[in-house]
Amino acid sequence: MIARFKDLCMDAADAHHLGAFWAGVLDGDLVDTGDGDTRIDPRAATSKAESIWVNRVPEPRTGKTRVHLDLRLAEPERAALLAAGARLVREPDAEINWWVLADPEGNQFGAFRPRGDARPGVLALVVDSADPAGQATWWAGVVGGRVETTAEGAASLVDADGFPWERWVFDPVPERKRVKNRVHWDVDLTGPDPTALIAAGATLLREPDDRIPWWVLADPEGNEFCAFAPRPTQ
Repeated sequence: MIARFKDLCMDAADAHHLGAFWAGVLDGDLVDTGDGDTRIDPRAATSKAESIWVNRVPEPRTGKTRVHLDLRLAEPERAALLAAGARLVREPDAEINWWVLADPEGNQFGAFRPRGDARPGVLALVVDSADPAGQATWWAGVVGGRVETTAEGAASLVDADGFPWERWVFDPVPERKRVKNRVHWDVDLTGPDPTALIAAGATLLREPDDRIPWWVLADPEGNEFCAFAPRPTQ
């Protein structure tokens, strides 16, 4: 295992507005970080979920969201999402049994019907992929866990180290990645630097500098992620 899943980050034109929306959706506490960004902290002391960072960026969202969250709803939560500023993109139909919605900045997410034995909240982190099994297998080599596949071609990573939700899903899509993802994840390295990640097939995009103390990399399909060195022990 090369790293541990750390947290999730969202780009935003208005980090306070988008952060407030997702804090309401996820029942979290919105924290103003004082630099134009916000952070959503889990409210429940027993929650496995890590914080979600909402980072202000100058560029607008372009193209389809390639990384998104799927949510398990609690009735009548869908109406509450729409009232909070979500937009309905697609109703359940013969092809899909969930709602597709978009947040106030146009980032799409899935909303699944309530289920008696399932706790409402985040169900999965979903990533569009040209090779779902290959991507899930690569990330399993990085953060551990096991890979499960479906007849439809999707692949899920389950029990990854540090991953707070039920599944990390790689979903087959025909189009290739063309622009920077508006949602990305961070990892904590088990070694002092990302040498092992690069040897495994990651691409180094940016070294730590006077502005950021972490590495920016991309996985084999170009999905950006940040890698943090281990924290010094006291």
